[in-house]
Amino acid sequence: MPFFYFDPLFLILSIPPLLLGLWAQMRVKSAFAQYSNVRSASGISGAQAARRILDMNGLQTVTVERTGGTLSDHYDPRHKVLRLSGDVYQTPSLAAVGVAAHEAGHALQDQQHYGPLRLRSGLVPAVQFGSWLGPIIFMVGLFMSGTLGDSIALLGVLLFGLTAVFALVTLPVEFDASKRAKQQLVSAGILAPQELAGVNKVLDAAALTYVAAAVQAVTTMIYYLMILGRRRD
Repeated sequence: MPFFYFDPLFLILSIPPLLLGLWAQMRVKSAFAQYSNVRSASGISGAQAARRILDMNGLQTVTVERTGGTLSDHYDPRHKVLRLSGDVYQTPSLAAVGVAAHEAGHALQDQQHYGPLRLRSGLVPAVQFGSWLGPIIFMVGLFMSGTLGDSIALLGVLLFGLTAVFALVTLPVEFDASKRAKQQLVSAGILAPQELAGVNKVLDAAALTYVAAAVQAVTTMIYYLMILGRRRD
């Protein structure tokens, strides 16, 4: 039975994704803070930008609501609601309209039945189940001996693997939403093309957080598989 907290392999595989995640979070906060102070030429707030994009694409039934928290913005495909944090909802800045347009991009994906978004939404229940139960089953299998223990441990790895799949599927979903956001901001007359530089920095920094999450999930799964491989040897 390996001691996870003192396994050098665990440190080797976990520290780089952790550092990448921390760096990504710092970049997001820095970019958002910087471009929250840059007013868009149109003077349109995040909520107004999202509403205009939705209406232009025939999504009048999707509501735009204000929600609590900081950078807690998201689109709820089940209830057709686009929720924006206070700083994004009410502020006419490049950061605010960029984030709002990104979330509106998810609504457009939903409207057009974008495959990766549908797959990600379908994975949510399984991921919520596997992300916490998988490691527990894996540990139980390691405590057991023989083929049965190996099989149970492998089942735990596969359950946790859903988290890695979810993180990987999230990447094209988020990249595509940002691409749609930039196109819509210009075509809707919300931003001039030269204003997209600030939006790019905000959305690119946000995308890096999803890359970090995917790397962390994949490396954790690799670690579990390597432990199982060493046990069999």
